[in-house]
Amino acid sequence: MKILVLNSGSSSLKYQLINMENEEVMASGKYERIGEEEAFITHKVNGQKIEIKKPAYNHAEAIDFTLKQLTDTEYKVINSLNEIDGIGHRVVQGTEKYPHSELVTQEVIDGIKECGELAPLHNPAAILGIEACKKIVPNMPMVVVFDTSFHQTLPKEKFIYPIPYEYYEKYKIRKYGAHGTSHMFVSQRLAEIENKPIENMKIVSCHLGQGASICAIQGGKSVETSMGLTPLGGLPMVTRSGDLDPSVLTYIMKKENLSAQEMEDILNKKSGLSGMSNIEPDFREIKNKANEGQEDAKMAVESFNYAIASYIAKYAVAMNGVDYIIFTGGIGENQINIRKGICQKLEFMGVSLDIDENNMRGEEKVISKPDSKIKIYVIPTNEELMIAKETLKFI
Repeated sequence: MKILVLNSGSSSLKYQLINMENEEVMASGKYERIGEEEAFITHKVNGQKIEIKKPAYNHAEAIDFTLKQLTDTEYKVINSLNEIDGIGHRVVQGTEKYPHSELVTQEVIDGIKECGELAPLHNPAAILGIEACKKIVPNMPMVVVFDTSFHQTLPKEKFIYPIPYEYYEKYKIRKYGAHGTSHMFVSQRLAEIENKPIENMKIVSCHLGQGASICAIQGGKSVETSMGLTPLGGLPMVTRSGDLDPSVLTYIMKKENLSAQEMEDILNKKSGLSGMSNIEPDFREIKNKANEGQEDAKMAVESFNYAIASYIAKYAVAMNGVDYIIFTGGIGENQINIRKGICQKLEFMGVSLDIDENNMRGEEKVISKPDSKIKIYVIPTNEELMIAKETLKFI
């Protein structure tokens, strides 16, 4: 069985073709600058990376050209598109409407559109990808996998906000979380590595990247998570503010005479570690400046580490203990000193980091000492494989 996984952005398309018999990635890549004359695709196959400049003015053109690369005579991995058994699409926001993955129907597409108000950058792009596939391969089964579905197991007292209950009843305003596909993958992978039933495990998963979230996973289910109504909540991220005193927003809006949309743009695109340090929105650059001794950069990194450690400690309360901590995502997998800084703040919980084992990037590895009361892992995430597995269930 071969599954094609698509992750459609507003002007980009990421893809992987996975052979589910051995979970081998047969081909992968990314189409960038969709909608522009300068659009190009970076296609990876057989250890090669091929960059092709090809204008794509919409997602249908990008997906059509992408599919042709899979059967291209020069570096083809399949003889015909008929060898693809199904397509899995990543969708960020499914609200309460979709507690599980769904087979694509027109009703489901309409439902994703309804959820789009809470993910205006993500859901509309996913719909473009789905509708493009319907035109190009109309008879191929497709499945949508929602980032929010994994968090639908949160108990009500954890997802209801302390505002008038009528807003939940009228608008379904509540905590939805994000990165659920990643949290689900790494927790299931941990259970495989440990050869233990996930039902008996208490895990804190730290997905740290451009966007970042923490998840408490007990018995294989999400019981608490840091992101909220939208992916803006929770931790301070590279450009997103994370949680704030709500009065900060109204005060700035009054002082600067800002609209709600303008304030939302500031919180999403100009805040977080980049806004705090006044450094370009690249975590590596912020970390480098901190290492060089720049005070605002050091403060931003310390704020990030403190917030993560605080959430981990909080989630020990949510689960009445923690057995495992997982670091994943671009920062979690590769930033040695960030992991170190977080773990040092958790020594009071019995966390004991092995400095030598921690001195690595992107490996699946235990980085705690044998006597650590909480076992610490780095597990590279694989959201595409998780989406492929979910897709396989339906077909």
